[in-house]
Amino acid sequence: FENRSKQVMTQLMEQSLNASLYYENDDYRRVVSLVPTSAHTGEGIPDLLLLLVQLTQQMMVERLMFSEELEATVIEVKKIEGIGTTIDIVLVNGIITDNDTIVVAGMNGPIVTPIRALLTPQPLKEMRVKGEYVHHKQLKAAMGVKIAATNLEEAIAGTQLFCLREGDDVEELKDTVMEDYEEVMGNVSVTGQGVCVQASTLGSLEALMEFLRESKIPVASVQLGPVHKKDVMRASIMLEHRKEYATILAFDVKITKDALDMAYSFL
Repeated sequence: FENRSKQVMTQLMEQSLNASLYYENDDYRRVVSLVPTSAHTGEGIPDLLLLLVQLTQQMMVERLMFSEELEATVIEVKKIEGIGTTIDIVLVNGIITDNDTIVVAGMNGPIVTPIRALLTPQPLKEMRVKGEYVHHKQLKAAMGVKIAATNLEEAIAGTQLFCLREGDDVEELKDTVMEDYEEVMGNVSVTGQGVCVQASTLGSLEALMEFLRESKIPVASVQLGPVHKKDVMRASIMLEHRKEYATILAFDVKITKDALDMAYSFL
């Protein structure tokens, strides 16, 4: 263990990073803390979580203080059997109730819709694990929340969520909520010929586009969400020009059966 830890610290020093085992570190601001962990037994994970909690409480007190102003981010959009299309959000600050009207970014413009249900998983269960959800009238930050509402099919993961409260200007909220999406899409440079790109979130789309730009691979179109039949038809146009560009680069998205069947038909 001593030899391995010294090797790691030496490698970090070669990158101009001072490092030390977390229980020997006296200066967290200047020295990187190393937490030994095991992928086989899980040892070290509790220590890692403890260190994260301690550092945030000691060095980020002001940022961790609760604020009444709502701050939330859409993490995932998914369809739940018996509930419909829902969004998973991280409620960072503020309070949200089941009577609120939310404003979220959509692929065809902002979405304004009343909340039908505020849901959380059963105690000690993860949000992604299927099971019965607990219904709430009101929830307070910070926590993960699943929101059921209408017209969420085109909501964009990775964007902000706002609540329409008394005195708020709905048009102003609509403009604000679309800023992230328009900023990323505005930086996307597409050409007439190239591959098609689809991703699950704005962040992953931005990262993928940057990788393709550095690799000098042209992009013909970009989309967010699952790959549908129409997306395959759009990509197939490249077969008439340059076959190598008749490609859909899909990152962390589902592919519908119709799209898969059509893609196989071109083989």
